[in-house]
Amino acid sequence: MADWVLITGGSRGIGAATALRCAEAGWDVAINYAQDSAAAEALAGRLHARGRRVLTLQADVADEAQVAAMFRRLDEAGGHLAGLVNNAGIVAPAARLQDMDMARWRRLFDVNVLGTLLCCQQAARRMSTKHGGAGGAIVNLSSRAAEFGSAGIYVDYAATKGAVDTLTKGLARELIAEGIRVNGVRPGIIETDIHATSGFTVGAPEIAAGIPIQRLGRAEEVAEAVAWLLSDAASYTVGALLDVAGGR
Repeated sequence: MADWVLITGGSRGIGAATALRCAEAGWDVAINYAQDSAAAEALAGRLHARGRRVLTLQADVADEAQVAAMFRRLDEAGGHLAGLVNNAGIVAPAARLQDMDMARWRRLFDVNVLGTLLCCQQAARRMSTKHGGAGGAIVNLSSRAAEFGSAGIYVDYAATKGAVDTLTKGLARELIAEGIRVNGVRPGIIETDIHATSGFTVGAPEIAAGIPIQRLGRAEEVAEAVAWLLSDAASYTVGALLDVAGGR
């Protein structure tokens, strides 16, 4: 029986591309989604066609009870959790800090930071050799925004991803002696529909012109990096932040 990888926010974009790549690599795949059950089930059908076991798990990663229930459902499916990809994340409409409100900040931090913390906590309890687990790998999806700060667009989103970077580095050192490797991937500007939320027009010619490689990234290119960090080929990679950003 193959090992499970749980991918949060797995029904579309980078999450869906990662699910397909992991299935090709021999993982059984648990797809977490917040609302779009149709997209999750459609993806599940594609994964089944590749001969993998698949679970679709609805949960808001910012809700502690829902996250705990999601992991219990995975336990009940049999096998063991060996990989976690914390991909679920949100942005908000482009704005300057002076025009933002507390509700926006709370939701961004709840999903992007607390959601990642909650899922890491549940995964560590299952993977840790200290608790009878067999070890595993965690990959946190951050963003190049964590370094650049996204001034005038969404400095609050960038701040959440800075927190994810710090978590990744610290948790990597905390868990490696218990058989769990923790790393992060920081995508640049990727062609996915998450940008529709912010109103940030990724298709504008000047966007690609500002990237050294002169084009936007594809979700599949990020998925390759995630799959590598999950694999035994990355066995000596701990606490790394891998930029997939075309040189930006």
